[in-house]
Amino acid sequence: MDYSKLAQAPLFRRLNDDEIGRILDSVPHRSRKFRSGSLIAQSGEAVNSLMVVAGGTVKGEMVDYAGRVIKIEDIPAPGALASAFMFGNRNRFPVNVIAVSDVELLLIDRSDFLDLLMRNHIILENFLDMISNRSQFLSEKIKFLNFKTIKGKLAHFILQKAGKAGSSVSLGMTQNDLADFFGVARPSVARALGEMEDEGLIMAKGKNIRILDRESLACQITD
Repeated sequence: MDYSKLAQAPLFRRLNDDEIGRILDSVPHRSRKFRSGSLIAQSGEAVNSLMVVAGGTVKGEMVDYAGRVIKIEDIPAPGALASAFMFGNRNRFPVNVIAVSDVELLLIDRSDFLDLLMRNHIILENFLDMISNRSQFLSEKIKFLNFKTIKGKLAHFILQKAGKAGSSVSLGMTQNDLADFFGVARPSVARALGEMEDEGLIMAKGKNIRILDRESLACQITD
């Protein structure tokens, strides 16, 4: 396994390759590989191990009651899977996890990882940061999914990307990606962007958005 990639993982922050190697030598661990398109974990399945993406990219998806697939996020190496769900009364995957490309995972069983946390304060601190950040992300995602209209979702997404004072933003996603992220059809995203341009709220060019009327754009969130 390539320790240089793991050195970029939030779990191993502030540790060099040699230190990561010594830590992994001190704890039982294993590697698993998945082909692109494979189901890695299913929603509701128990989270029994720490799982770090050592290579490739995975995505989290959920299916709503109408059968629509909503992409929650992409997790490229060296991210971790369901780190906030390793412990607690309901330690189960909240979404389906699917390999976007060929993937290699580093796995450490929960009991062995708990022992490592008790022995290494840097790993413990990094893990606490990870689960706190994950909880904050999921909280924002729930808030986002509660917006009723596609224009409301787009307005929130654009304003969040732009920050408090920004007037230009790169979405970093194609319209297909946005449709997956919002759980809607691609034409719906294109139509909403077109309407927002016609209303003078934004100017869109590819993935780049210029905000023309921030106040009216913010009103789309509550409509």
